[in-house]
Amino acid sequence: MRFSLLIIRAETREGDISEEELPPFRELFDAYAASLQESGALVAADIYRPAAESTTVTLRDGSHEVREGPFIDAVESLAGCFVIDVANRAAALDWAEKCPAALYGVVEVRPSAVAFQDGRWRGGS
Repeated sequence: MRFSLLIIRAETREGDISEEELPPFRELFDAYAASLQESGALVAADIYRPAAESTTVTLRDGSHEVREGPFIDAVESLAGCFVIDVANRAAALDWAEKCPAALYGVVEVRPSAVAFQDGRWRGGS
């Protein structure tokens, strides 16, 4: 079963985290990603740039709108995602508990309804 481990945390601004604070977290994430990889569970992983650097695209009534910056003003935002393939929800929760992001944010465990793999959609009912 595929799950997304969604990292949700408070938005940070320039200077909120010092350069001295980053290396220990990088090491934790490196070890976590390596463990996922070694177990065969890791499908993909991304840590996102701040929401202020995002662009939104909408298509309504035949016309599209492109906006710079986040679509909504929120205290928390999606900071990253690990997509994993494990036997069941319990295994996904176990990996979520090990995620370093749980130390400072929330790790939401969301099952995939369908996934595009090997050129076609798989899963669902």
